[in-house]
Amino acid sequence: MRTIPIRDLVASGSLAFALVTVVAVIPGPQRAGPSPSRGPIRLRRPQRLVVPWLVVLSLLGCVANPRPSAPRPGHQPLKVMASVLPVTLFTRAVAAGCAQVESLVPVNLSPHDWQATPADLARLSQADVLVINGLGLESQLDRLVEASGNTGLRQIDTSRGVAPLANPGQAAHAGDHGPPNPHIWLDPRRAAQQVATIRDGLIAADPACRSRYRANAAAFLRELDRLDRDLARQFAPHRGQPLLAFHAIGPYFAQRYRLRSEALVDDPDQSPSAADLERFSRLARASGVRALVNEPQTSNKAFVALAHDLGLPLVSLDPIEIAPADPSLAAAYYLSTMRRNGQQLLQALGR
Repeated sequence: MRTIPIRDLVASGSLAFALVTVVAVIPGPQRAGPSPSRGPIRLRRPQRLVVPWLVVLSLLGCVANPRPSAPRPGHQPLKVMASVLPVTLFTRAVAAGCAQVESLVPVNLSPHDWQATPADLARLSQADVLVINGLGLESQLDRLVEASGNTGLRQIDTSRGVAPLANPGQAAHAGDHGPPNPHIWLDPRRAAQQVATIRDGLIAADPACRSRYRANAAAFLRELDRLDRDLARQFAPHRGQPLLAFHAIGPYFAQRYRLRSEALVDDPDQSPSAADLERFSRLARASGVRALVNEPQTSNKAFVALAHDLGLPLVSLDPIEIAPADPSLAAAYYLSTMRRNGQQLLQALGR
């Protein structure tokens, strides 16, 4: 019987078969009682991997066919993987007409719930460039990149040079410098920095398409500037007013337009305490806000009940982490969603 090396299965896209084959021959742990439950790879939330998956990744890291840096054949489009939705949208805007851009995390799935699959590993093993948001959002990708064996993979960290904000509350526990809030794309000016970094990174990877990358980026940067000016004009009369949200998704937007961002909790998985709810109730009554801010993908019963008790409606700030599963989804989705966010937040501000 002919034996096919795992590296050949990776190269041919048959990685799922390789994983199934390896897992099938790995004996389970020999211990009494049930084994502990372990979750697969997720973004930004460190998880222990299931044993067979970890073993397979280790094997692939050793035997997967590496792709050393080398010139690409003439006229072959650059293969680009982008990590999360906003980064995917920005990369598509810059790369149009020159590179093939795929989203590593499905656009209709939250990056916090994403679990890497064998198909993801196979796609990453064939990519030329990986574009990430940075600031710890994709910290779990390091293992996936290593396991892919793609030693020629270029990475573009779009947070490079962007001034981050700490997550409020977490900074108080961690000293002066808490972990950064990764939602930098919710400030159009910081988003423009991300776009410029993507442009420069793609030019370095594919200098033959330099003029197209520059032209595409310039066009989208003009759209971001127009968006920023429109939002600045709309929020100018509300400087200093608070945005009261369920968790800390709005600080970058608030800082840019000189609002105050207040969060009930720091993490969407965190349950508010009685003290949190009481603090927020006092703040809402004192500030005269007309609505509380929620996410369309998040529904916390305690937060909804609080809004009901205060007699306040809920408005949505879409963090642009999830979108319809449309293969043609382009950067215009970011622009339209940010304008819709602006209209929603104007309804929430105080009198």
